[in-house]
Amino acid sequence: MAGMNADLRRERAAATFQPELLTHILDGGAERTRRRKEIEALVLNDPDFQHEDLNFLSRSQRYEQAIRKSSLMVMKLREYGIADPEEIYWFKRTCLGNFPEPFGLHFSMFQKTLETQTTDAQKEKWLPLARGVKIIGTYAQTEMGHGTHLRGLETTATYDPATQEFILNSPTVTSIKWWPGGLGKTSNHAIVLAQLYTQGQCKGLHAFIVPIRQLGTHEPLPGITVGDIGPKFGYDEMDNGYLKMDNFRIPRENMLMKHAQVEPDGTYVKPLSDKLTYGTMVFIRSLIVGDSARSLSRACTIAIRYSAVRHQSELKPGEPEPQILDYQTQQYKLFPLLATAYAFHFVGAYIKDTYHRISGDINEGDLSELPELHALTAGLKAFTSWTANAGIEECRMACGGHGYSRCSGIPDIYVTFTPSCTYEGENTVMMLQTARFLVKSYTQVSSGQRVTGMVSYLNDLSRQRIQPQHVASRTATVRITDPVSLVDAYKARAARLVEAAAKNLQAELNHRKSKEDAWNRTSVDLVRASEAHCHYVVVKLFTAKLSEIGNAAVRAVLTDLCLLYALYGISKNTGDFLQAGILTDAQITQVTQRVKELLAIIRPNAVALVDSFDFHDVHLGSVLGRYDGNVYENMFEWAKKSPLNKTQVHESFHKHLKPMQAKL
Repeated sequence: MAGMNADLRRERAAATFQPELLTHILDGGAERTRRRKEIEALVLNDPDFQHEDLNFLSRSQRYEQAIRKSSLMVMKLREYGIADPEEIYWFKRTCLGNFPEPFGLHFSMFQKTLETQTTDAQKEKWLPLARGVKIIGTYAQTEMGHGTHLRGLETTATYDPATQEFILNSPTVTSIKWWPGGLGKTSNHAIVLAQLYTQGQCKGLHAFIVPIRQLGTHEPLPGITVGDIGPKFGYDEMDNGYLKMDNFRIPRENMLMKHAQVEPDGTYVKPLSDKLTYGTMVFIRSLIVGDSARSLSRACTIAIRYSAVRHQSELKPGEPEPQILDYQTQQYKLFPLLATAYAFHFVGAYIKDTYHRISGDINEGDLSELPELHALTAGLKAFTSWTANAGIEECRMACGGHGYSRCSGIPDIYVTFTPSCTYEGENTVMMLQTARFLVKSYTQVSSGQRVTGMVSYLNDLSRQRIQPQHVASRTATVRITDPVSLVDAYKARAARLVEAAAKNLQAELNHRKSKEDAWNRTSVDLVRASEAHCHYVVVKLFTAKLSEIGNAAVRAVLTDLCLLYALYGISKNTGDFLQAGILTDAQITQVTQRVKELLAIIRPNAVALVDSFDFHDVHLGSVLGRYDGNVYENMFEWAKKSPLNKTQVHESFHKHLKPMQAKL
């Protein structure tokens, strides 16, 4: 076994803080770090979970490996008695590395929906079957013709009071359910979202439990056409599927009836609030924020470690080739992304806590905080996934040519993460949902009401109108070395962009009759306003985290990252800050200068900062990002395992090349 790469050893020795202390902060305490490592060890030391590199397998083999590991995982989780959702997540992540699992939707959307949208009688019937994996379910909402726009879904469920059944139909080609994970080959049940028709009226979208395959033989049931939608950009392990239903009948009791009901005679009982079903959506979107942080963290870990090991070119003639991490341009690519990964981590933790807190209120019947939570998770889901998606690709290119090899691990991270920009709500649509909430809040403030929560900065707008301050006196108050002061700058930018978008919307409304037309003609401004709002929230939450950190050395290094995140964001959006009179020309020059200074300050801690994420090599799945830094030897070993190297002479030589050479 080769030892640690000398460069990485030197980098780790030079750090100004103890990485494990920062790991504890990321995990939420030393005890949680200990427990996470304990659970990861169960998998890492288990020979059943070893497998060859998935990149060397065909799609069918990858799907089979995923099913093998998912099945094993279910059994081992039972065996070890692991039941806490977070612990299950750690266990799965270690089993699967960076890859999706065909059972994923069974445990998230299918089970979650059964838990939250069923009556007690339905829970009694279905939950033991789902938890015992006697039935394997997926969540069939998206259709070929409609995704994020739920009202456009065309699948129908028509109630027949004579037999007390719902008749499910896919009336058009665009109404075929398309994309649900695990639908193609794995699931035998689906929660299907369909337009409910009863007593001749359409009552809108409702959820139904639909059996799709025969238990035991797994053959599709009569009236069901089901299969896999074919190869995708990534997700080779996942059987994303299609589902077409022709006059398929299910019992009345298969409608999820916690909130709305259809009585035996067909009478429709409507739910108390149409907002109650938001819960699952908000939950999944909050997970995506955490996922953005983790995927970007993994890419940063690979790129920064590799940049410490890789030596290239000459900084000074005649001297040894420097580590590419010593080039300012490389630092400028990677350190802002590292800062972003930390920022998103703290935002993800905040949303998770907020979700759990508000869920308690919702169960008590208090829905007051739901609109803001819905708007916040929609916006942050889009903001973090767009940023992380671009950042992962930036990390790949920062690794030079070797980043393009699958052995770098970054292509896998990218193709697995990138669909989150469009699933669970297409990002631009999400931003416009947030904008709707912002405009509503702005309108309330304009009419003299006060607003609370993350939008309370809009209250200041009415104050400013009463006493317009002189622009110069306000800009002087921003101190670019103080995170708290930078939060104010981002707050002012968000307020200005929300106000500008709201005023443009009003101007369009004054010109034209239709509300929808005005909204569409302002939508670019509205998305920008939402982005500014989300950016402010991220800077605010990152800054708030600093005051909670006891250890001075850790606090100092996180403060550097927080400043870099905030100042880099200003340098990329200088127009907004200048136009609104938040910063002066001279301050913008200081900002760009300070960003470069921070790169040099963060440089000695860069490797320790990615070590603090504490990804095991199995999680990274990367030759370039290995903890020991022995990149080149392992790259050669990896390449030798390529299926093309199984024979010295490929059969195509005899079939095609040799005959061609003979003829010419």
